[in-house]
Amino acid sequence: MSSDPVSWLLIEPGWTVVDDGGNDIGRVEEVAGDSTHDIFSGLAVSSGMFSHPRFVPAEQVSEITQGRVRIASALDRLDEYREPPPSEQLSAEPAGLGARIESDLAPPLARRGRIPLLRRVLLWLGLVGRR
Repeated sequence: MSSDPVSWLLIEPGWTVVDDGGNDIGRVEEVAGDSTHDIFSGLAVSSGMFSHPRFVPAEQVSEITQGRVRIASALDRLDEYREPPPSEQLSAEPAGLGARIESDLAPPLARRGRIPLLRRVLLWLGLVGRR
């Protein structure tokens, strides 16, 4: 039974990633894109609990359904995912310590929701459900 396609904006960390044959090959780690302009760049996908994520460009994503992303290429042929540098914004106003800490902790607009290590382990062990 297949689900209806959904927007890339609904993809959440922890979603299952499958190959063209429908075989489970990993989990979404991060979603890269600009939701303000509806530009989908790709996904960081991990094939194991402690593996380094691979970057799947948007062009390689063939189908997105609720809780599942199908990709058109083999995960091991894709480049390792590299964290984008934090975006920096210059301001003429002096910032207090609280504002500086908050801006350092805020994720850049170009990516969403990396899975914390403990949640990642629990997801792979099947002890918690996906969102």
